[in-house]
Amino acid sequence: MPVEEIRELADYEHELDAVEATETTLLSTIAFAPDDVESTSTAPNTEPTSPSRPARCLLLFNEEDKPAGMALYFYNYSTWRAKPGIYLEDLFVRPTERKKGYGKRLLVELAKEVVASNGGRLEWSVLKWNEPSIKFYESIGAKPMNEWVGMRVDREGLTKLASLLD
Repeated sequence: MPVEEIRELADYEHELDAVEATETTLLSTIAFAPDDVESTSTAPNTEPTSPSRPARCLLLFNEEDKPAGMALYFYNYSTWRAKPGIYLEDLFVRPTERKKGYGKRLLVELAKEVVASNGGRLEWSVLKWNEPSIKFYESIGAKPMNEWVGMRVDREGLTKLASLLD
């Protein structure tokens, strides 16, 4: 279960106090592969996604069978391209495992899944101050989308929006 990785990522992003995820909430919202079942990027063997379980999690383990990194993602859709895609919510590689190819492996596996589904794109957000990650992403061919501004409604604002026309 990636609870510890999520907490480490939040700490790196200076947002540890914002983590609400628990093993229970992750188990109820992420479609995982069954134990001892091999998945491939062209045939992921996981529980089906649904509105209440929309996310998937790809975990990589090191030579000692300890978690090295994770990619938490979900499927999206491009209206302009009329194609499915993947949105990478979180990519994390433990500091002790960086520069060993785990981040690249996670992104390659997601890219293979997009290609296998005849998808249009793999996309994600990165904090503006996270220069090491930005440089890594650019080195593998990712391009910044500087013309876009991220928008979000959550907590009280989400409740208020949901009842705006009531």
